Amino acid sequence: MTIPPNPMVPDRCPAGHGTPYDTGDGHRVSLYSPEFAADPHGTYRSMRQRFGPLAPVELAAGVPATLVLGYRTAVNILHDPERFPADPRKWERTIPQDSPVRAMLGWQPAARFHDGSAHDRYREASSYAIAEIDLHGLQDLVEALAIPRINTFCGRGSADLAADYAFPLVFDVLNHMIGCSPEIGNEVAAGMAARFDSGPDAAAGMARASAALIELIRHKRAAPGDDVTSRLALHHAHFTDRELLAQLLSFYGAGIEPIRNLMTNTLLLMLTDGRFGGGLLSGSLMTRDALDEVLFADPPMANFCATYPRQPIMVDQTWVPAEQPVLIGIAACHRDPDIAGGELTGNRSHLAFGAGPHVCPAKDVAYLVAQHAIDQLLDALSGIRLAVPAEQLGWRPGPFHRALQRLPVTFPKTAPLNTSSNFPVTA
Repeated sequence: MTIPPNPMVPDRCPAGHGTPYDTGDGHRVSLYSPEFAADPHGTYRSMRQRFGPLAPVELAAGVPATLVLGYRTAVNILHDPERFPADPRKWERTIPQDSPVRAMLGWQPAARFHDGSAHDRYREASSYAIAEIDLHGLQDLVEALAIPRINTFCGRGSADLAADYAFPLVFDVLNHMIGCSPEIGNEVAAGMAARFDSGPDAAAGMARASAALIELIRHKRAAPGDDVTSRLALHHAHFTDRELLAQLLSFYGAGIEPIRNLMTNTLLLMLTDGRFGGGLLSGSLMTRDALDEVLFADPPMANFCATYPRQPIMVDQTWVPAEQPVLIGIAACHRDPDIAGGELTGNRSHLAFGAGPHVCPAKDVAYLVAQHAIDQLLDALSGIRLAVPAEQLGWRPGPFHRALQRLPVTFPKTAPLNTSSNFPVTA
């Protein structure tokens, strides 16, 4: 996507975007178009050349925002909740009720939408529920659930790793951690997918996921177990059903789509980059190296970490309007020329899990699930190859994620693997 220059405006105005209330030439870059999904990195480069470290964008029709393209600027904003608070409620009153981004950015009684003591209350409970997850047991769980998944397609010699493996496996793992039955989980998964795509079905998807999770909450209050939902329900924060629902929406929101996309984007890198052996048999680098590189180059949440300044603020010679979303362009910040050019292997200074008080508390869980799921697949299937040229792969439109539509592969047919799993999987 090429952003046309405005001949009436200098390349870098000393006070960019005109005033705190407009964008100078009125141009905003769409982050929800198929063209952006096809070439986001080209669009980020064009935005940086045209606007500098902060760019005026549109998240949906008629929904303006500011996208941060500078790494150091992003880090400063993420560590400054006083000037860049996370509460979107004033902004929400300015967008249409049916806006597709409301499902992703609309206020919920959860840590992501609060600062100060309210944030601490929600964060403490969520961190406790996550910290009690047995990471060693989680590794066994991933293996136990991965093998039946692989067995559904190993005998045919081809698969779509997005639909046949990454999505259902992550979904199964999350359901077990959260204590959710496959039946309820199916409703949650369908609703969350519509929410992330931020299309016309986003609101209905949010309602569908919420209704399913309310059913789960009522069940766990009556019969708690050793799972995230039960730990949240029994926590001394004494969450209401509405608050507990918001925590679970955050868990699923941070789990299903981001980990799925992390897996597929990492597999794409490993299948196309000779450093990983091309065919994944002779490469000198490991899955964890590939994960780190993807979290820099193609993070699963490319634009996120929204904040809403209470008043107009001048940042890097650019006016940022009050009560409008300021999103961190995570993928763009990682390619900021001021910090780009270093070695990515083993480098974990990325912003893929956020930074500051709102940094993701489940990053270790996400790493573990993605790494062991990929390792299980590659151990089981030798000679795996892309079924189409990489440039023919399509990407799902949406302002927030970096998500492949499909990841078709071929491999030599193999017999089903032995499994003694006692963990149920979804159909």
